[in-house]
Amino acid sequence: MNTISTRPFKVLGIQQIAIGGPDKKRLQKLWVDMLGLEVTGSFQSERENVDEDICAIGRGPFKVEVDLMQPIDPEKKPAVHTTPLNHIGLWIDDLPLAVQWLTANGVRFAPGGIRKGAAGFDITFLHPKASEEFPIAGEGVLIELVQAPLEVVNAFARLAHQPG
Repeated sequence: MNTISTRPFKVLGIQQIAIGGPDKKRLQKLWVDMLGLEVTGSFQSERENVDEDICAIGRGPFKVEVDLMQPIDPEKKPAVHTTPLNHIGLWIDDLPLAVQWLTANGVRFAPGGIRKGAAGFDITFLHPKASEEFPIAGEGVLIELVQAPLEVVNAFARLAHQPG
């Protein structure tokens, strides 16, 4: 297995936190009304059974998205309002290279491959459960890998070279 020193990509930071519930209005009460996050957009996908509000905290390359999700149909899968579909998103500097390397090293991905996500970035998901063929997974957590735009890659590179 490859070592950390040969990993050909970097996790730059948290891109998003996704929180699902049966009614996103209830989620908005806490995250928008009480905590003051700004609603910056919305997204709906029949295929992914999701109706979400995209909120934000922070600015520029350090903005973190907080997605408040509810299912379009509570009886269908995926069930974005159940705990397993709550997930964390990580900025990745080179998503295709990361997927290739992680797959070659036994990491299991959820079906769907790399595709456009709600915020317009290329995304893919690490499966929350391992399998015999792919023994490494999210251990119960769905993890979204998100292709970082150049401004985010550059901002994190500048931070890495600052003293302190």
